[in-house]
Amino acid sequence: MEEILELLKQNARLSAEDISAMTKKSVDEVKAIIKELEATGTILKYVTVVNPEKSGSDKKVCAEIELQVTPERERGFDAVVDRIYRFPQVRSLYLMSGANYDLKVVIEGETFQSICDFVARKLATLQGVRGTATHFIMRTYKENDIVYIEEDKDRREGAMA
Repeated sequence: MEEILELLKQNARLSAEDISAMTKKSVDEVKAIIKELEATGTILKYVTVVNPEKSGSDKKVCAEIELQVTPERERGFDAVVDRIYRFPQVRSLYLMSGANYDLKVVIEGETFQSICDFVARKLATLQGVRGTATHFIMRTYKENDIVYIEEDKDRREGAMA
């Protein structure tokens, strides 16, 4: 299973036949494993990763929001997390350790102002939220092992005389 998962993480468009040839498993066995991984929720979704600078579509504004949260009795952070992840602007949500904040929320909006409004009117006003800090993402160079910048430059270091 791990081998098939790793192959699909690298290229979700691989066919069962391709995976079969790469893993020495039968096509039927590969199909059964993939079906089981999907049924158990191990594989949640297949996606296309798009470079926003090359897509030609309207560029979205992204920000990381640090939230200081008071956990609720018996539910901990889950109560506020349940409210936050439902907002359509929220792309990712993480419980953090070793930081001066508890949750990191990655959000996306149409404009700088829409992000500001979302934080001020939706996130900061949630019960249990004690504080926020917003960091706007200005440019993405690498994300989830995918490099977004062109590597056509000669990156060799010059020789010292």
